[in-house]
Amino acid sequence: MKTFIKGDKKVLNAWAFYDWANSVYALVISSSIFPLFYGALFRIEDKESINFLGIDTPSESVISYVTAFGFLIISIISPILSGVADYLGSKKFFLKLFCLIGSVSCMMLYFFYLENLYTGLFFYMMALIGFWGSLVFYNSYLPDIAFPEQQDAISAKGYSLGYIGSVILLIINLIMIMKSEVFGFTDKLQPMKVSFLLVGIWWLGFSQISYRRLPNFRNDKKINKQVLFSGFKELKQIFHQIKNYPVLKGYLSAFFVYSMAVQTVMIIAAYFGEKEVQWENDDQRQTGLIVSILLIQLIAVVGAILTSKLSNKIGNIKTLIIINSAWIFICICAYFVVKPVEFYIVASMVGLVMGGIQSLSRSTYSKLLPETKDTTSFFSFYDVTEKIGIVIGMSIYGIIAQMTGKMQNSILFLVLFFAIGIVLLVKTKRKEQNS
Repeated sequence: MKTFIKGDKKVLNAWAFYDWANSVYALVISSSIFPLFYGALFRIEDKESINFLGIDTPSESVISYVTAFGFLIISIISPILSGVADYLGSKKFFLKLFCLIGSVSCMMLYFFYLENLYTGLFFYMMALIGFWGSLVFYNSYLPDIAFPEQQDAISAKGYSLGYIGSVILLIINLIMIMKSEVFGFTDKLQPMKVSFLLVGIWWLGFSQISYRRLPNFRNDKKINKQVLFSGFKELKQIFHQIKNYPVLKGYLSAFFVYSMAVQTVMIIAAYFGEKEVQWENDDQRQTGLIVSILLIQLIAVVGAILTSKLSNKIGNIKTLIIINSAWIFICICAYFVVKPVEFYIVASMVGLVMGGIQSLSRSTYSKLLPETKDTTSFFSFYDVTEKIGIVIGMSIYGIIAQMTGKMQNSILFLVLFFAIGIVLLVKTKRKEQNS
């Protein structure tokens, strides 16, 4: 094994570069091109729903259920694999494994047809598992390779690289889709499928640069039953510890509730725009949706900065109450969205609060943690809480959309989660003032 020096800039830059490699999944597959492709697939076949597990189910509900199931798997296996990786020092192995699963699954989406719906949805789910699974081990590398004073800067660098890389590939894909005849495509779905191949190749290819520098902590220890379930034991211990800290407990309860709605809106935004907005034609739909996603990305950066400044003035929890109130307003506005310009306006509002609520939620949790050396376990608990919230949020969204036949009704229902989140945050603020 190569000699590893903590704080080495080459190692830190290699770590940050994995963001460049994997962020293309989040932007191209999760947020833009795949939702476009998925909607077009059903529209070309003139189908609003499909027989899914023996039940006639709307297309948007199908993808919601599959997404929820994927996150459920992640929330179950993450604690197990994290415990194993820490014990055996096999972070690099699991990082490579999930990267391979995710990138190859993205490539396999090239063969997604309605005729093989279950196979296509399986690879969609495996791509999701590969992405989120690799992040567990990618994030856990940070305290091992960087000193505390280096972590904020290198984490921000990774975020920046991921944003730049994913936007570059998205623009390439957008040109390929808009000018499909120039590239020799006769089928409008073909350039979208090629974009899935490019995502997988980009992700797998550029990740090799990170692997060359990232250290391997592998040891000669043997795995046993106790180690296998150590992750769950740690989560159980954290759950009991949190009960002793009323402010932290109150905040985490609020986060669990409002995070269900936040993550659900972010995941289904493109599917909503693809199906519910009255675009003039398919070309406008393709361009409009991708432009709106880019708009959200750009404004999210501004939103995160503004949120940070506001929290410095009035405090984290008060700021979160304001942001949750803004989310309620956005969901109500989304219920009435019909025209493209209305969708752009709502998308801009989503961008403004999206980056802020994510970054502020995590930093608030960090500030409320008790004095402990076991921060990894506390953040593992936070991540699992978030994933379970996504499972519940996406499932409820899919059920309501299926029962009522309108995605708008599902979004309007999410207002309830934000409202409950606000009530819990207000109670948490009172506990904070009394402590």
